[in-house]
Amino acid sequence: MVAAAMEETPVRGPGPAAAGTETPGAGPAPGPDGAAAGRPEPDLNAMTRISLRPIASPMPLGFFTVAISSAVTSSLQLGLIDSANRQAVALTVFSAFVLQLLVGILAFGARDVIAATLMGGFAGAWLANGLVTSTDAHGGAQVLGVMNLVFTVFAALMASVARPKRVLWLLLMVAVPRYLTAGLFGVSGVEWLGRVAGALGMLLAAVAMYAAYALMLEELRGREVLWIGRGGHVRDAMHAGLGDQLQRLETQAGVRRTL
Repeated sequence: MVAAAMEETPVRGPGPAAAGTETPGAGPAPGPDGAAAGRPEPDLNAMTRISLRPIASPMPLGFFTVAISSAVTSSLQLGLIDSANRQAVALTVFSAFVLQLLVGILAFGARDVIAATLMGGFAGAWLANGLVTSTDAHGGAQVLGVMNLVFTVFAALMASVARPKRVLWLLLMVAVPRYLTAGLFGVSGVEWLGRVAGALGMLLAAVAMYAAYALMLEELRGREVLWIGRGGHVRDAMHAGLGDQLQRLETQAGVRRTL
């Protein structure tokens, strides 16, 4: 998390003088804003301190949550869990919403907008899925189908900017057809589409499980153990010096004045 704190250096003004008179040796009269006219502006860079707070990476938790919840919902679509147990599945998925929301908040604090947006999107999808399924809302299947189709577009857009994070990009490449078929199944009700969505959901769970384990090993050992495939500026963030990574810090959200 980033916080900016200003340390102000007191500026000594000129000595007291009578109105309309000048005191020999005194500095220029104060201007309308209280600053002495003609004095140089204070060096804001020297006065400003930006504090960084290291945190543990929340991404392994986020990926493990995607894996477990996808496996549970896909088991329902594949018939491994009886359809009469839909409410139990929905209540299980609700816990995924809480965990993914927490991961998204922590990712925003770590200044990773791609990871934070993706985890927040998953959290919203789990919440909607759990609420509609648990209440058995009228027309819920079709509404969830439309939501899944829109989520497909969201996942595709996220994939277009996540290429340097190749393991995340691979996860999204599986998520796109998975949510597309799930959306088509919800809208049309065609049975075989639900089976395909369930199979792709199992594949998504496997990729998410691998990504979570690989990232956790990397955090523990301080180096890439299993393939993660970072590239470009993402690879530089792991290997570049602290000075290189902080060059653009003053223009990042939380430091600059506006988002």
